[in-house]
Amino acid sequence: QEINVPFGFSTTAEAYRTFLSETGIKEPLIQLLSTLDPDDVDSLSSVGQKIRTLILNTPFPKSLTDAISSAYSTLCAHYDLAILDVAVRSSATAEDLPTASFAGQQESFLNICGEEALLEHVRRCYASLFTDRAISYRHRNGFEHMSISLCVGVQKMVRSDQASSGIMFTIDPDSGSDSLIIINSTWGLGENIVGGKINPDEFIVFKPTLAHHSTILKRQMGTKRLQMIYDPKDSSKTLNITTPETLQHQFSLSDDEIMYLAKNAYVIEQHYSKLSGQESPMDIEWAKDGVDGKLYIVQARPETVQSQKEKNFTLSSYVFDVNTPNKELLSGTAVGE
Repeated sequence: QEINVPFGFSTTAEAYRTFLSETGIKEPLIQLLSTLDPDDVDSLSSVGQKIRTLILNTPFPKSLTDAISSAYSTLCAHYDLAILDVAVRSSATAEDLPTASFAGQQESFLNICGEEALLEHVRRCYASLFTDRAISYRHRNGFEHMSISLCVGVQKMVRSDQASSGIMFTIDPDSGSDSLIIINSTWGLGENIVGGKINPDEFIVFKPTLAHHSTILKRQMGTKRLQMIYDPKDSSKTLNITTPETLQHQFSLSDDEIMYLAKNAYVIEQHYSKLSGQESPMDIEWAKDGVDGKLYIVQARPETVQSQKEKNFTLSSYVFDVNTPNKELLSGTAVGE
């Protein structure tokens, strides 16, 4: 099945390392990290702020500026536009290992327009590798700070502010059942789902019969009271508005769209399972473009909670001795009959 992915490009981990070495900030950065006491909140805040400021105030080497500018020009030309709105997404080299999740610790930015704005936000992605949270997480999980690099994905912006977006899992994140595909959906940008700010629509699809016929096991309408859109005064920023009441009482996906996304999720899971040589449940972000009406996959990463739980369990049988009089066998609280 064809999977729609917004056209774009990515900076490499080597580009990040080149930025540190050619600008001369690598050694000062290492020196700052050497003064860090990660268990001291004040030290963590102070050192993190100094590192981020150092990165943000350091211009890119000409070679990196030229490479990013050239790639952006090519991307604009692909869509026959002089300038193009893009999503700028961080991706750390250790992000979402099967045993550790770095997701959400680095910054991503939406609706960035123009070459200068793009360069600024790539630099901001680099700086976000040293947020207080990211520094602390690496320390607690035994990762050397300088062993982690950052890539930046740059993709055409999907106008889901005019449609819907959400997340889906190829494993039930609550029960761990790998026969289910769980899709969460809302109107507008999907950050409200990721941040837990809304009650989204939820759809459950039965995976084993997916190739043969539609099996939507559950459609549960969420309240979807908030809708994230672009700020009309500054399109590089977002704001939440109250979702129109008519939309609150409508599903944000049709059955055909649910099945299209579920099949995409299955194909993606099969692809990464083949690459890794083992079952690889996936955590996927999707967005619907309100301009062209198409559904796009904007991010896919390993699911890192249920897929890592121990699968072994033991079933035990117990027989009550009902011949013993006046012996309480079981007590508890019941609801209903």
